[in-house]
Amino acid sequence: MTDHSALPAGLAIRTIETPSLGDRSYVVHDGDVAFVIDPQRDIDRILEILRTDAVRLTHVFETHIHNDYVTGGFALAQATGAAYLTNADDNVEFDRTPLHDGDTVQIGDRMRVRAIHTPGHTFTHLSYALTDDAQPIAVFTGGSLLYGATGRPDLLGPDHTDALARHQHHSAHKLTHALPDDTEVYPTHGFGSFCSATQSETAQSTIGQEKRSNRALTQDEEDYVRDLLDGLGAWPAYYAHMAPTNSAGPEAPDLSLPESADPAELRHRIETGEWVVDLRTRTAFAAGHAPGTLNFGLDGSFSTYLGWLITWGTPVTLLGETAADVALAQRELVRIGIDRPAAHATGEPEQWSLDAPVSFPTATFADLELVRHHRDIVVLDVRRTEEHTAARIEGAVNIPIHELPRRLSDIPPGELWIHCAAGYRASIAASFLHVAGRTLVAVDDKFENAAKAGLHLVGPEA
Repeated sequence: MTDHSALPAGLAIRTIETPSLGDRSYVVHDGDVAFVIDPQRDIDRILEILRTDAVRLTHVFETHIHNDYVTGGFALAQATGAAYLTNADDNVEFDRTPLHDGDTVQIGDRMRVRAIHTPGHTFTHLSYALTDDAQPIAVFTGGSLLYGATGRPDLLGPDHTDALARHQHHSAHKLTHALPDDTEVYPTHGFGSFCSATQSETAQSTIGQEKRSNRALTQDEEDYVRDLLDGLGAWPAYYAHMAPTNSAGPEAPDLSLPESADPAELRHRIETGEWVVDLRTRTAFAAGHAPGTLNFGLDGSFSTYLGWLITWGTPVTLLGETAADVALAQRELVRIGIDRPAAHATGEPEQWSLDAPVSFPTATFADLELVRHHRDIVVLDVRRTEEHTAARIEGAVNIPIHELPRRLSDIPPGELWIHCAAGYRASIAASFLHVAGRTLVAVDDKFENAAKAGLHLVGPEA
């Protein structure tokens, strides 16, 4: 959580980071009353801030019907009695306070929030400008104007992408015309979220800074649209389930531990096609794991890749070294709408299986360079297509990790050396292929070391 103190005296903006999804939520208050922008599903984090700061929540705002996570807005409003505000044109199944472009909401004695229609990420997207004593001081831009970028316009389908990209350009300019240069910008997306069209390392910004650095504001419409659309890659498959869930008004999640499972039950779940997921690091998993288990480590983009690869509705059982690990995984999963694991187990692989643990080797790119001269191997690159196209090991086969479960038969025969950009996705892929009976080595190394090791790279960025 970040506290923004460079504000008028008495006002506070608390930033709640969800780095696993690349999103931020905001709690804003004047020491007495508060409002929230784009709350994540696990609302206990927000309730704790309200208790700690001793403020009363009166309003919950959504910038848009989110495509990348399940909102906590409806549940938070229900729990606190706060008004829940969304665009009047959003087709939702719950009672809310509808907002139109230009509507202003008074919160406490000092804070006023003005809705600004900023379509582009979605058609009904709203940004919210905060004024204190009639002076604009901040704007909460959701998936519209991000730091050095904008939200992607393709999540509603290809029929709308071009139109939304043009809306996004117009909306960025609308914000700069409506607000002073020193207005602080607080986006929801853009910190690793796939909802962002591009990524930025910037941690904070203002309208004036964005005028100088954001290509939506430095390029003309045609150049911006062309470059934006050319740079779009795949987005996680679970996104398709988020907007319908959010439009229905999701309830608060149950974060209590699921039932525990013994080795016999775990084997049964694996044999019936359920996912039994080992949450440990890729190093620990490679060294020894229960047969048939899959590796999605908590030390990486756990929920993003699990949600991307799984067939929606497949039961998930979680294996963690501690109950705290399982609880953290549950928290990550409820944020994308996987509400209740089927079961869990804690401890070590020896406690999770009726059979002895199994393992597979790991290596570096230097090892790969050495071995390719001595025996026939297949180099499998599981990075996204755009990463592979930009720079790749000559002769490598590319099957992006999110396509792997349904494309196992497309992988050539032979000994596999699996790599990605840093090792996390390679371990996920290795776990699937190990279950499939393939002979493999997982490359646990940064791709930047491939050329240093002497491997021949091709591509425009090689």
